[in-house]
Amino acid sequence: MNLAKYFPIWNQLTPEQQEELSRFAVLRTVPQGTLLHSGSADCLGLLVIQSGQLRAFILSPEGREITLYRLFERDICLFSASCMLQSIQFDLSIQAEKETQLWVIPPEVYKRLMEQSAPAANYTNQIMASRFSEVMWLIEQVMWKSFDQRLAAFLLEESLLEHTNLLQLTHEKIANHLGTAREVVTRMLRYFQQEGMVRLSRGTVELLDHSKLEALQK
Repeated sequence: MNLAKYFPIWNQLTPEQQEELSRFAVLRTVPQGTLLHSGSADCLGLLVIQSGQLRAFILSPEGREITLYRLFERDICLFSASCMLQSIQFDLSIQAEKETQLWVIPPEVYKRLMEQSAPAANYTNQIMASRFSEVMWLIEQVMWKSFDQRLAAFLLEESLLEHTNLLQLTHEKIANHLGTAREVVTRMLRYFQQEGMVRLSRGTVELLDHSKLEALQK
């Protein structure tokens, strides 16, 4: 089945373990904007991404979002099965940024696999370490980088991901990614426009000068 192609340690599992994953994993297609997981009380299962794009974010008590990391083809979303990770209790949400095809492995099935398979347990630890590194990187950015630097880096990353300079982004969406208020984003984008780095129109940001943005983010 296709899961074998997208699950990184498939060939390190026994035939019995492979058969159990194949039997219980469910392939789903979720539309853009779908909220797949919302907090530690939610336990959808392990997600194996076949195509599309997800983002993991946290929500402040005031309702402000900030993106922690993103997940792409062949990535594994572990925290959507947070109920099997007793030592990790925090309210992280997972949302589809694009239409996404993914395999859902029930948490009890994957927990049993980790208990039986050293490669699966080691791989799970690697995922946790990788996500922790991404979150620590974000904390460093928020603490030590000015907002204009963070915004420039975000716009360049979006341009790279979407393969275009014309980004379909509202100021609200940018604010949700960067964990700030929409008004702060609007003011900074207007400054970028005055400096000739971007062109703004309703619902879009067009990147005009990559070199200026790259110099700014450093």
